[in-house]
Amino acid sequence: MFLTILLIIHVICVIVWIGGVTFVTTVIFPMMYRTEGSLEKALLFQGVEHRFSAMVKWLIAIVGITGFWMLYAKYGFAVLAQAHGIGVVIMIFAWALYTTVLLSERKIFARIFADPQKIDMDQALKLINIMHWFLLVVSYSAVAGGVWFGHSG
Repeated sequence: MFLTILLIIHVICVIVWIGGVTFVTTVIFPMMYRTEGSLEKALLFQGVEHRFSAMVKWLIAIVGITGFWMLYAKYGFAVLAQAHGIGVVIMIFAWALYTTVLLSERKIFARIFADPQKIDMDQALKLINIMHWFLLVVSYSAVAGGVWFGHSG
């Protein structure tokens, strides 16, 4: 019963997290590209990213705690070395990548927006959008890996 509750919490948090990344990547970025003026684009991006980033930090923590707890309780970590454990490895990779990106977010943005006077906002947004698409592909790979793991044996 307890593992089922952990699974429910885990899946809901993953849905909100990856759904949010999908929304930002497929809806917000195209809106930013159509917005006139660099300042307006920057303000829209900053507002969305700041709010979403704060939510995702909590979601990532909850997903990590529930995921590792369920893995340990149900299978132990030995499953990571088995062929059918590749789905879990993909999920852990996605989680670790997002965690690293979120913890490095300030450094990443500081580098991209290092010189506000010389920044090409369209180029900066394209770079960030490419990063989002990469994270989205990793995210859906993790979902597929989780489904495969849960139903493969």
